[in-house]
Amino acid sequence: MNLLTPSDLDAAAEPFSLFRDWFAEAARTELNDPEAMALATVDAEGLPDARMVLLKEWSEDGFVFYTNAESAKGMQLASNMRAATLFHWKSLRRQVRLRGPVESMSDAAADAYFASRPRDSRIGAWASQQSRPLESRFALEKSVAIHAAKYAIGEIPRPPYWQGYVIRPLAMEFWIDRPFRLHDRLRFSREGLTEPWKKERLYP
Repeated sequence: MNLLTPSDLDAAAEPFSLFRDWFAEAARTELNDPEAMALATVDAEGLPDARMVLLKEWSEDGFVFYTNAESAKGMQLASNMRAATLFHWKSLRRQVRLRGPVESMSDAAADAYFASRPRDSRIGAWASQQSRPLESRFALEKSVAIHAAKYAIGEIPRPPYWQGYVIRPLAMEFWIDRPFRLHDRLRFSREGLTEPWKKERLYP
């Protein structure tokens, strides 16, 4: 049940505290993956592409996810370090959109997060040539078995192509479902990463 009133949005002075509250509530109400977000990038021809990824951490510095840098999204980001993402929390009937420039995380940060992943996920990162053609399911399972044997003992190092990215938002929009499609929309935007936020309501 959505208990927010229009005045709740009007009281928000900047986007990060509002996101913190919404994200915490989503963590309590969403059945699966409240941290799931649709990530949009563009290819060399400017054609958009989108897929679901998981938010791994966030702060006022930005929103962090990890992926294979040789995947489609990794290659697209290499040529255009900008992205947009969307959170949709169906149980709350809310959405958050954000977009801005993207920066690569440090190797130390990527190493630390990779080491925290389940062992099978770390093996999978070595076994999968993400986004490239796969001749059969058996070929993938064989690659998993090969790497599981290779790293049967000891630590599993981070693949050099597996890295983190942080989206540093220049715009964040908060959306609340309302009857008769008269939704509430509140957008924060700024000209640069060190500039103050501008707040405005949008027509649904």
